[in-house]
Amino acid sequence: MAKTEGVSERRRYVRLDSVFPIRFRIESQDGAEVFCDWVQGFTHNISKGGFRLDVNGLSQQVQELLKNRHLSVSLKIRMPLNRPFVSARAKVAWLKDGPAGSEDFFIGLAYENIDENSKKRIINYARFKKGLPVFLFGLIFVLAAGAGFNGYLNLKLIKGNRALINQLVGILQEISVAKHKIKDINVQKDDLGLKLDALGVRMKTVEEEKAEFSKKAKQEEEKSSQRIKELNDMIEKLSRQKAPLQEELLVLENKENTVTEQLLRLDMKKVVLEKVNFDKMYRWLTVHQNPRTGLISSFEGDDGILDWAFIYDQSLVLQAYANFSDFERAQKILEFFFKRAKKQDGLFFNAYFAKDGAPAEYVIHSGPNIWLGIAVLQYTHKTQDPRYMRMAEEIARAVMRLQGQAQDGGIPGGPDLEWYSTEHNLDGYAFFNMLYKITQKQIYLDARDKVLKWLIEHTYDKVGAPIVRGKGDATIATDTYAWSIAAIGPEKLNALGMNPDKIIEFAEDNFVVKVSYNRPDGQNIEVKGFDFAPQRHLPRGGVVSTEWTAQMVMAFRITADFYQKKAMASKAKSFDDKADDYLTQLCNMIISSPSPSGQGEGCLPYASSDFVDTGHGWVTPKGKTTGSVSATAYTIFAYYRYNPLELN
Repeated sequence: MAKTEGVSERRRYVRLDSVFPIRFRIESQDGAEVFCDWVQGFTHNISKGGFRLDVNGLSQQVQELLKNRHLSVSLKIRMPLNRPFVSARAKVAWLKDGPAGSEDFFIGLAYENIDENSKKRIINYARFKKGLPVFLFGLIFVLAAGAGFNGYLNLKLIKGNRALINQLVGILQEISVAKHKIKDINVQKDDLGLKLDALGVRMKTVEEEKAEFSKKAKQEEEKSSQRIKELNDMIEKLSRQKAPLQEELLVLENKENTVTEQLLRLDMKKVVLEKVNFDKMYRWLTVHQNPRTGLISSFEGDDGILDWAFIYDQSLVLQAYANFSDFERAQKILEFFFKRAKKQDGLFFNAYFAKDGAPAEYVIHSGPNIWLGIAVLQYTHKTQDPRYMRMAEEIARAVMRLQGQAQDGGIPGGPDLEWYSTEHNLDGYAFFNMLYKITQKQIYLDARDKVLKWLIEHTYDKVGAPIVRGKGDATIATDTYAWSIAAIGPEKLNALGMNPDKIIEFAEDNFVVKVSYNRPDGQNIEVKGFDFAPQRHLPRGGVVSTEWTAQMVMAFRITADFYQKKAMASKAKSFDDKADDYLTQLCNMIISSPSPSGQGEGCLPYASSDFVDTGHGWVTPKGKTTGSVSATAYTIFAYYRYNPLELN
C-alpha cells in the first residue's frame, strides 16, 4: 500500500522507541457509531503528537475503514505496571504495509483528543524505557567498579595481614637464632673460664713454689736461684698462655653484648608485632559471626564440618567478646541460646549450624553445656547484666540431676551415658564454684564439693600418673593437667596433697613434643608444644595441639602467680619464662585466614597436622590452613592471662 502522508508530517516531533499494547477500533468522529470490534496492536515511535501503531494480520475490512478520513480511531492504551489504561482518540496520518511476506501493517496516528496528563505519562514512560538500558549499564559499571575497588582493598588488606604474620614469624625465627648464638657463646665462655681457672691454679702453685725457694735462698743460694729462674720462666710461659685466652674471652663477651643488644631490639619488635597480630586474631573471631544467629563456625576450611558451631567454641568466643567489651556481639550468642536454640531436658545439643541455628548433631554432653554456663557467668560477672542467669541456672539444675543419678557425686558424660570424664568434672567444679560465688546458694556449694570428692577418689592417682582421663580410664590427656591447675588452683591442690609442680612436671615429661611444622607459605620450622596424648603411645608421631598448648601456658601463668604471692620470685620467673616460650611457639603457628570473609586475618590451626588421630576418639580437622576457633580464642586468653575457669 502507498504512503498517505509526507516525511515532514512523520518527523514533526522527536520520537521515542517504546513498545506497549494498545487496543483500537474505528468509530465515527462523535463516537456514536462503531464500525469494528477492538483490535490488538503495539506502539512504536511514540511522540507528543502521536505514535506508530503496529498490527499483525489486520483484516482487509479494517484497512479500508482506516483509509476513510471522516472516521476516527478510538484507543485504549495499556500502560505497564498495571496502571489504568489511557483513553484517547486519533486520526490516521499514514498507512504502510510491512516487509514483503509478513502480515505486519503500520499505522501512523496523530492525537485528536487525549488528556494532557495521560500524554505526559506515555512520553515519560517512553523516555524512561529509552534511558533504562543506559542507566542499567551505568549502574552495572558503577557496581562492577565498586566491587573491583573493594576487591582491590580486600586483596591489599589480605596482603597486609599476611605480611604482619610473616613479620612476626620472621622476628621469632631471628630471636631463636640469637638465643642459640648466646647459648653457644656461653658454652665457649664456660670452656675458656675452665681453662683460665686451670691456668690460674697452675700459676698459683708455681708462685707458691717460688716463694718457698726464695726463703731457702740463703741456705742453698746456687741451687735455689736456678730453680727460681725455672719457676719465673714457667710463670712467664703461663702468662703468655693466659693472655690470648683473656683476649678470646673479651671477644666472646663483646659478641655476647652485640647479640644481646640485637635480641633486645628483636624483643621490642616482637612485643609490637605480637600485639598487632593478637588484635588481628580477635578480629578474625568477629568477622565470622553470623549476623542472623550470632554463632561462629568452629572450623574455617574443613568442608566436612564447615558450618558447624560447637557450643564449647561459642563459649570461648562469647568470653573473648566480653573481655574485649564487645557486649553487643556477646549478646547475639546469648540471645540465640536463650531464645532460639533447640534443647532437650534443659541441656543444649553439642553443635548447631551457624547459618540457620538448626542442630548439627543430636548429641548432648555435660562438658560443653557446662562451658556454656561458665561463659554466661563470666559475662554476668563482667557486665553485671543478670538477664541470662536463668539460663546458667537451668544448665546447672540439669547437670545436678545427672549428678544425682550417680552414687559417688560425679557428673556423667551426658543423659543416658555411663562414662565419666575428668575434664567434664573439672568443668563442673569450676562452674558450681562460680555459681556459688555469684548467687551464694548452698546447693551449688554442695554440688561443687561432691564433684571435688569424686575427682579425688577416681582421677587423682598418687601412685601412677597424677591425673587419669576418667573413672576407670587409665589413659592420660593433656587438658586434664592444665585444667586441674586452672579450675582447682595450686593452693587447693597443695591442700589436697596434689603438688602442682609435679602435675606440670608430669605433663612436660609426657606430652611435650618437637615437630616440623610446614607453614602455608612453604616455610618449614621446628615447633615445640603439647601433644593431645603421650607421643610414645601413638604411631602417628608427635602433634602439637595449639589449644591444649595454650591451656598449659595458662597453667604456667597461674603457677607463676601462685609462687609470686608466696614471695618465691625465682620460681615464679621460671614458670613465667616457660609460659613465654610456649606462647612464642604458638605464634610461630599463626596462619592467615584462607576464607574471603576472613580477609587474611590471623588465626591458629587446631593442630600442627591435619586429619590425624588425637588419641582420644576423634581426629584433627582436615585442611592444613583450617582456622580453629577454640585454638585461636584460647591462645588469645593465654596472651592476655585470662583464666576462663575462674571469676577474675
